[in-house]
Amino acid sequence: MRENVAVLNGEFQSKPSLSTSVPLKDANIIYNLPFNDLLFRAQQVHRANFDPNAIQMSRLLSIKTGGCPEDCGYCSQSAHYPTGLKASKLLEVERVVAEARKAKEGGATRYCMGAAWRNPKDRDMDALVAMVEGVKALGMETCMTLGMLTPQQSEKLADAGLDYYNHNVDTSERYYPEIITTRNFADRLETLANVREAGMKVCAGGILGMGETVEDRISMLLTLANLPVPPESVPINMLIPIPGSMLADAAPVDPIDFVRTIALARILMPRSHVRLSAGRTEMSDEMQALCFFAGANSIFVGDTLLTADNPGEDHDAALFRRLGLKPMELEPAP
Repeated sequence: MRENVAVLNGEFQSKPSLSTSVPLKDANIIYNLPFNDLLFRAQQVHRANFDPNAIQMSRLLSIKTGGCPEDCGYCSQSAHYPTGLKASKLLEVERVVAEARKAKEGGATRYCMGAAWRNPKDRDMDALVAMVEGVKALGMETCMTLGMLTPQQSEKLADAGLDYYNHNVDTSERYYPEIITTRNFADRLETLANVREAGMKVCAGGILGMGETVEDRISMLLTLANLPVPPESVPINMLIPIPGSMLADAAPVDPIDFVRTIALARILMPRSHVRLSAGRTEMSDEMQALCFFAGANSIFVGDTLLTADNPGEDHDAALFRRLGLKPMELEPAP
């Protein structure tokens, strides 16, 4: 209870607890604070836990594209929608490691590998393990997103040295069935539990702009913040409407609402990396700057995110110079 009062009153310890366990009513109050007050509080939390001018840089590679049997309404890779994306086979291990090496040379400290699957098949696990081991050998953090995982698959990837597993909850439990019907919200949470039990770090966030309400966005963040251990990495995506997908005509997110969501994520999950993820190509430099001030401290670098466009490295470097930001250095292994 003391933590809840402290968050509402803007009181922050130098090392807040892993989760504030704020109820929905109080989270709504925080979200709807005057904008300057909200950003001030988020910046206080951010400075108590991170270098405020350092941004963690990740690179994302699609290791298996298209043909996914899930019907996620936002996704270009779903086989349910005529998005024009052709399915491909799993990339060779050597190709993945070579791309990771280029990413490291470009300043990325974490390499993320994504496959358009409902879940990996056992026949693919040896190749996935080899990818993790190859990227780890370069001295980079590793992350994968492969769909749902069993406890056995989670343990195998953890034993290979996988640092992070990404599995977004996407939206609130209430709104989830409006976006996806081929799996349910509980399936998402089960995979996150399997990943955590295996000893890996969790990367889990959501998407804004799918027709959800503000309350859905707040509920999504509370689901993550109130996990037994909140995700170490929280990607906040702005929907990129994909022609042919169910959400092709979705209305854009209000920029101020987006920044408010970033700020709330920072306040609710003080020690998590909050990633400004998909949709940055549609954000002005000023909007991105506000997101960084609100507590976002991670981005994907490179020209593409799986199949979507992303600001190029030259643009990001120029923006970093203007804002006085620097790439976050990889913390040494314990």
